[in-house]
Amino acid sequence: MDEARIARRGVGPRLWLAGGWLLLALLAAIFAPLIAPQDPLAQDLMLERLPPFWLDGTEPGYWLGTDSLGRDLLSRLIFGGRIAFIVAFAAALAACLVGSALGLIAGYFGGWADRIISRVVDIWMAFPPVLFAILLVAVLGTGLSSVIIAIAVIDWTRFCRVIRAEAMGQSRMDYVENARIAGYGRIGIMLREVLPNVVPSIVALLSLEMGIAVIVEAILSFVNLSISTDDPTWGGIIAEGRLSIHQAWWVLVFPLITLILTVLSFSQFGEALKARFDPVLR
Repeated sequence: MDEARIARRGVGPRLWLAGGWLLLALLAAIFAPLIAPQDPLAQDLMLERLPPFWLDGTEPGYWLGTDSLGRDLLSRLIFGGRIAFIVAFAAALAACLVGSALGLIAGYFGGWADRIISRVVDIWMAFPPVLFAILLVAVLGTGLSSVIIAIAVIDWTRFCRVIRAEAMGQSRMDYVENARIAGYGRIGIMLREVLPNVVPSIVALLSLEMGIAVIVEAILSFVNLSISTDDPTWGGIIAEGRLSIHQAWWVLVFPLITLILTVLSFSQFGEALKARFDPVLR
């Protein structure tokens, strides 16, 4: 009981802080056309590299300054959040569904199903994930759907390995044996008894995977392999800021801060949810 209380200590603040940032960023992305102070694509060379509002030489309405083409940085960050969250939710959910289902089957049924799935996972994980993603996008072509498919194809193994281990441990518990004695079928036991007890791990992994998806999308857009339109992305903004770091540091620093806060928030949010709802820690 003492260990459970220690594990749960600090869950509340982590949950609220991480969830608060994610909610704020998500609402900003959803209502971007309403709250963005400027058009994120509008260029004005007369306003190039304006500093943030607290520095000398700024202009009203450009709170975080502008880039080398005079585009408002805050507006581009807000609209870039749309791409980041779409990729995070879609890619993570697809990877979760495939990986969790295969991991649950492998861990609970064992035998030939476990051997086949485990070998496929081992082979899949032999490829460097980022290079694999770049290769897939290069083959599929640039675009939002290609990025989502590439991330889901790569990261389903993360769910599969963890959920396999969780399901394998749960299948040895007394409540599973009691369900067998009560006459439940194997699929029924897996879905009604084992699955609910691995859900906290799935939730934590799903939240973590959303953060990973945001990073991978930023990497792909950094090397110009993400969306093929002119819509702003966080990785693309970072790539632009890298070229003008000595003249306009804010173009690099603010998207980096936004990216780091979002990824850390996804990670902490998932861990806090797991600690809050995991029956072992309750």
